[in-house]
Amino acid sequence: MSNPALEQAKAAQAAAEAALAKAQAAVSAAEKMADAGGAAAAAMTGGMVDPTVFRLAIFVLAIFVGYYVVWSVTPALHTPLMSVTNAISSVIVVGALLSVGVPLLADGAGSARLFGFIALILASVNIFGGFLVTSRMLAMYKKKG
Repeated sequence: MSNPALEQAKAAQAAAEAALAKAQAAVSAAEKMADAGGAAAAAMTGGMVDPTVFRLAIFVLAIFVGYYVVWSVTPALHTPLMSVTNAISSVIVVGALLSVGVPLLADGAGSARLFGFIALILASVNIFGGFLVTSRMLAMYKKKG
């Protein structure tokens, strides 16, 4: 006998994984376009405009696109997507810990440690919040009484 809720959850997780793969491909393509666009803009202006300005503009546009993508996720896909983002944040925590552990003798180690610490704090908040939201979402599906 199969459980319809379990099958629906498996289908939702498969859809979430497919959405994550598409998002990763989109991010990769956006990074390539940002690099190419920044280099092209710098070449067109004779090097007068730093490519970082164009990359920053693309980053700001990506924030808006990400906002609208996240708010268009259906509630059925929310829990599997949160578990995937928690896994991604845990990888960020590992990288941040490596960055925080850089010896202070190297050039630029102070800024690496500072940004590593900030990344560690933000990723930890993201993981904790993700688990809270996921537990609340799962509590909605539990039978009362």
